Parts: sequence; C-alpha cells; structure tokens
Amino acid sequence: MTDTVTPPSAAPETRSSEQLIRAEAPVLAHNYHPLPVVVARAEGTWVEDVEGRRYLDMLAGYSALNFGHRHPALIEAAHRQLDELTLTSRAFHHDRLAGFAERLAALTGLDMVLPMNTGAEAVESAVKVARKWAYEVKGVAPDRATIVVADGNFHGRTTTIVSFSTDGTARAGFGPFTPGFRVVPYNDLAALESAVDETTAAVLIEPVQGEAGVVIPDDGYLTGVRELTRRAGCLFIADEIQSGLGRTGRTLAVDHEGVVPDMLLLGKALGGGIVPVSAVVARREVLSVLGPGEHGSTFGGNPLSAAIGSAVLDLLATGEFQRRAAELGEVLDRGLAALVGAGVTGYRARGLWAGVDIDPAIGTGREISERLLAEGVLVKDTHGSTVRLAPPLTITEEELGSALTALAKVLGQRSTAPAAAVRAR
Repeated sequence: MTDTVTPPSAAPETRSSEQLIRAEAPVLAHNYHPLPVVVARAEGTWVEDVEGRRYLDMLAGYSALNFGHRHPALIEAAHRQLDELTLTSRAFHHDRLAGFAERLAALTGLDMVLPMNTGAEAVESAVKVARKWAYEVKGVAPDRATIVVADGNFHGRTTTIVSFSTDGTARAGFGPFTPGFRVVPYNDLAALESAVDETTAAVLIEPVQGEAGVVIPDDGYLTGVRELTRRAGCLFIADEIQSGLGRTGRTLAVDHEGVVPDMLLLGKALGGGIVPVSAVVARREVLSVLGPGEHGSTFGGNPLSAAIGSAVLDLLATGEFQRRAAELGEVLDRGLAALVGAGVTGYRARGLWAGVDIDPAIGTGREISERLLAEGVLVKDTHGSTVRLAPPLTITEEELGSALTALAKVLGQRSTAPAAAVRAR
C-alpha cells in the first residue's frame, strides 16, 4: 500500500517572490527564462507582484492583452457566460458560436471561420487546409504539396512548425522534421517568386515578423505577395496572431496595404487575455474543403471562448483601439527616434509595437529588460540585443511617456524632447 500524498493547498499564496521563483525550479520544465517578477494581480496597463510592487506592462502578453488586463467588458462577458454554459464540444451546437463567427467574418471581410484555441493550432490547421485545397482544388499530385515560408519566421513550436523555423534553438534536438516547406528570405519578392511552382499550395508569412524583432517589410511587399500568389494559383496565408486586432494601428497589419489574404490566422488578443482563442478565417472555397471528421478540437469554439471572442470583436468594431494604436504609435515613434545614437542603434515601429536594438556597449536586451524591471516597467528581449515594446492599446500618453523616460534612464541618458530620426529597417 502506497503512502497517501497530500497535495499543496490551493489557498492564496503567502510565499515571497523569491520563494516562489525558487519553488518553480524543481517542478516546472525549464523551457522559459522569465524575468524575476511574480505577478499576482493586474488591472488595465498595470500589474502588481506578491509584495505589492506595481509595474507598467509594456509587453501585454505578446499582444494577447491588447485591451489591457481584465477589461471590464471582457470580464463581464466571461462572468455572464460562466453562469450559463462553458463547454459542449463540437458534438453539439451551442448558442454563442454563430454570432462569434458572423462577427469575425464581418470584421475581416472573409467568409468562413474555423475556431481553434492556440495560435500554433491555427497555423497547423492552415497547413492542413492548404494541403487539402492543393490536392482537391488546384490538382497537385498526392503528397507533393509545398508551402513557402520566410526566413526569421515564428509561427509556433509544434514539430511541424519548427520544421520550417530558421531558429536553431527552436529546432535543435526535435527532428526528424516534417517535409514540404521551402524557406525564402523575408521581404524579397524575387526570391519568393523563384520558390513558387506548380506544387505550391500556399505562401505563409507574417505581415510583420514579431518574434524576429518587429521586422516590417518594405511598402508594397504584401501587395506583391498577394499578386504573386494570385498569378501562381496558390493561397496567401497571413499569420496575424501577433500583428492583428488593432496592434499596428489598423484592424489587421495587411490593412496597411489594403490586401485581403485567402486565409487569415488570428489568436492571442482574440481571447481578450482571458482564455486561449484562435481562428482560421478564409474564403469559402478554401475552408469548404474540410468535411466532418477531417479536423477538429474539443475546446475549439467553446461557448466561453465564443462569448469572450464576440466581446473582443465588439470592442474592435468601434475603431477606438485601432485609432489609439495609430495615434499613440506616433508618440512611441518620436520617443524612440530621440534615443537613436544614445544607447539605441535602431528600431522598427508600427502602431503600438516596436523592436528596439540596443547598443551592445550599453548592455544586452536581457540586461536592459532587467534594468527596466527595477524601474517598474515590464518588457522582454529577443535575439540577444533587441527589446520588444507592445503595451496594451489602453495605455495613456502619460504612461507611455513614463516608459520612454525609464528606457532613456536605463540607457544612461536623460530624457529629452523627441527629435527627428530615421527608423531602422
């Protein structure tokens, strides 16, 4: 007979931040390297640790918190649905799914919705749909379909997705890899055209590469991708899981060029920072290739996620958050321009989203993130020397100014009036 093990109490934590961080090490996989802060409460653009210290959130859950922490309309929608129904599985219909799909199709200008949960699930679903479309509609020979992707991409971490990643850390030790993908340089239409042939099912790209450091393509690139795929008779899949839903100052990043892809991938902000919600939104001809039993998800499109997702779409329908991102994005742009040559070697910004390249003589991206933490500002580094800024779209101009002042301080510079500068590409 084995001894009875009493699990730890579910009562509120009384341990300190230091104790909680130490407690994680023996029981959690070490697949993240978080900053040394333990968040216990949050509201709007601010979070609070277990000791009661407050921090301005300038990361917003990698855009999952576009509407801030615990937005009242989203919390109300969640509470209301929790009192009614949370899950049916797709074995049955439920009363929230049609409205969610109608709102999402209307917002994006596309026809049909495939609801899923995580961003990676949306990407995996798009890969399957594109291949099936290639065989049934385009007429590609069985098992010969290819998908063209871009160097520096980040679409998730499943085995299929890391098969076409160019990040060595994401790939090392996880082979053998899934075939059927071709990688070309990002922002290079000539290279893309040379990789597309009669076997190409789709071109899958991020309109702005987020994990790579907020890499923004040249004007006309997205239009070129759209025209190229149309001529080649293949699909254009835009991964807007980070860039979409207001982040760049438009509803979608492709809206900056007036481009409509064949398939659009959404996630993160679609769940309002409350539950994971993702979706493939596409033309009817594309998603109609799926039949019953060919793809699914127990939790995909569940009543709770549909209610919250609908509330998110209602917020976006007003246009308020897109306008805020565009207007405050100009403030962010000017503030970063003033730091170029003063600890910042360059930056890329679109809306309330920026990748800031730190002068190695000043510190690494991680070191700058840790210094900002000490100043009460939360950011995250990527690729060694870059710091990402992606505050909630609810941030005020005063809060944004405070964050920029803190960045200037940790770079060893006093804050000055914004000056003109050329943004780094």
